[in-house]
Amino acid sequence: MLSTALVALDATIIATASATIARDLGGFEQLPWLFSTYLLAQAVGTPLCGRLADVLGRKRMMLAGVALFFLGSVLCGAAWSMGALIAGRVLQGLGAGAVMPTSLTIAADIYTLEERAKTQGYLASVWAISSVVGPTLGGVFSEFVSWRWIFFVNVPLCAVAAWMLVRRYHESPREGAREPIDYAGAALLATGSTALLLGLLEGGSTWAWHSPASLAIFVAAVTLLAGFALRARRARYPIIDLSILRRRVIAVPSAAALMVGVIVLGLSTYIPIYAQGVLGVGPLVAGFTLAAMMVGWPLSATNAGHLYLRLGFRLTAVIGSALVLTGTALALLLGASTAVVAVAGVCFLVGVGMGLTAVPTLIAAQSAASFSERGAVTGTNMFARSLGSAVGVAVCGAIINSRTAVGADGVPEGPGLMSAMHVVFVVIAACAAVLVVLAALMPADRQQARERRAGSASTTPTRAA
Repeated sequence: MLSTALVALDATIIATASATIARDLGGFEQLPWLFSTYLLAQAVGTPLCGRLADVLGRKRMMLAGVALFFLGSVLCGAAWSMGALIAGRVLQGLGAGAVMPTSLTIAADIYTLEERAKTQGYLASVWAISSVVGPTLGGVFSEFVSWRWIFFVNVPLCAVAAWMLVRRYHESPREGAREPIDYAGAALLATGSTALLLGLLEGGSTWAWHSPASLAIFVAAVTLLAGFALRARRARYPIIDLSILRRRVIAVPSAAALMVGVIVLGLSTYIPIYAQGVLGVGPLVAGFTLAAMMVGWPLSATNAGHLYLRLGFRLTAVIGSALVLTGTALALLLGASTAVVAVAGVCFLVGVGMGLTAVPTLIAAQSAASFSERGAVTGTNMFARSLGSAVGVAVCGAIINSRTAVGADGVPEGPGLMSAMHVVFVVIAACAAVLVVLAALMPADRQQARERRAGSASTTPTRAA
């Protein structure tokens, strides 16, 4: 949770201080790269580090991720130019790419199936708290102290997290020879993923979708990823064994994670814009509407275990995705005079549904994987969510840009904003409908749930070592 807090805080804390940073360091036109490079590095690092956690060990990857985050934070805090700050953000993103999949993999390793949902809920609660605390801290530091403390505050957190890992987390020695690392496959996956995500994140803003630059970067992405797929089929020890996706219990949650990324990123990006640009409320109230989703998610995730132990993973995911679909369908009714409380209620309902969908599907995939491939499965699932986030930004951004004008503060405005938001909500609701279908495609496990419940009732529960 301490390590996750590093990632969660840095995902939100910098937003309110970006204008102050640009005034201090200059290079306002480079400001979007503070966010893009972090997201890119995290997304690309996630599947690679998930697999490396299987090969090198969870503890090593967690400590490596915390160390990278520490170095990135120090470089960001001491940045003398926008270029140095962006370089520090890359290091932070790589650290986040190691911490996130490995922390979830460790939770799957050391907790029983009954305990795992509650543990995932604890990790999700870190994101909920950070979504509220992060922007507040960012504003306080930039206005009353210095924006540099946004990054320096990570230093003691890194130190405490590393100390706790060294002292308290004991990993069993790996038996047998260590598998060799497929460096060629890793390079192809990293460069191909970077090109794909860069094209999605920057297309329509830095360059036009139909421009030569956009076409070239997508062609490069397809070529590199095709090369990675061929390499993965031929290598004896691929960096990611694509054959794991032939198992429905792993492939379907990964596809569901893609939809989760589109829905969450679409709502978290454009609900505040709708609240401010259409309803006319301030940033604080707009943040409240979104915080409702971040509160609903860990609340339901913490209690998801009771459902999937009784009903099975598939039925729990169907219930959760149906709640997401209901919430996104209600978003279609939002208008220019809707009460802010109603918007928060929609977001809360989506958050509750996400907690019953994202967590059980991930746990189902982890449970179907052996110890030696659990990190790769977790990393693949999280990469799919990152890819979905990039797709959500690209699609929803293209819709907004085609129907509105951008104001001096960089926020969409104008009479077409409400109609553009309606189209965005239609896209998000369509993705929620796909999510329901994917949840229904999960392997049936109602009988297994009954057997697990009967077994746990007849034996004394024991905690994982």
